[in-house]
Amino acid sequence: MKKIALVAILAFFALEVNAQNLKFGHINTQELVYLTAESDSARVRLQAYQKELVDEMESMQTEYNNKYNTYQQKAATWTAAIRESKEAELQEIIQRIQQFQSTAQQDLSQLEATLYQPIFEKARTAIAKIAKEKGLSFVFETSTNPVVYYNEAQSLDLLPLAKAAMGVPAEKVAPSQIQ
Repeated sequence: MKKIALVAILAFFALEVNAQNLKFGHINTQELVYLTAESDSARVRLQAYQKELVDEMESMQTEYNNKYNTYQQKAATWTAAIRESKEAELQEIIQRIQQFQSTAQQDLSQLEATLYQPIFEKARTAIAKIAKEKGLSFVFETSTNPVVYYNEAQSLDLLPLAKAAMGVPAEKVAPSQIQ
């Protein structure tokens, strides 16, 4: 019984000592990723691809509008067979537009994930390396607000260190809506 009490007391003191040695850090990973040169390139590629998609969508919409206007102007003079054919053609264009919208959104999301995944992985690697170098026990993510409170005086802000590790100029800052 004395051995159990002694082990419990020693364990308590070991936990107490370890708890006092805990070091904490925090970082806004989304801001870090936003600030990288790779993210700048990704945004440019995404914007260019999005413009291509918008241009194609506008072209399809123009085709529909032209055929619809023609249908409205001439429908009264066409035979029933021609009207039905033109209505089917308009329906087909509407279906193509809807399919294109759906596919375009999926493609854009997939491209975004493909472009940003390696950047986030690079950021996580840099953060882990810095945390190990600084002897941190925990690093809290501040961009998603899972932490209700943290004392900035007792928690190391890893953003400046991570920016340096990832080659981001110290003076480069993100727009306020990223933070």
